[in-house]
Amino acid sequence: ITRTKEEAISEINELLEGLKQIENESSDELESMFRQFATNESDCSSRRDGGDLKMFGRGKMQPSFEKASFSLKVGGLTNKYIETASGVHIILRIK
Repeated sequence: ITRTKEEAISEINELLEGLKQIENESSDELESMFRQFATNESDCSSRRDGGDLKMFGRGKMQPSFEKASFSLKVGGLTNKYIETASGVHIILRIK
């Protein structure tokens, strides 16, 4: 999928708005919606796994992504997109 950074930010903000609406209602629905978006829209190779990056330790991801990831509680969703050299991301911590 090829898109401009502005298009990616617009799409990710739209998704984040939708996810925030269900965040406190159903963790299963939240994860399902996140996975569906990742599978259909992500540019990352993790798209084949619904956006699942598996478990990773400190020092394995870009600093801004890592900082945001480790600041979330299990079931937590980032409040805004995270920007790295690889693009823009939202994070849903499932473990």
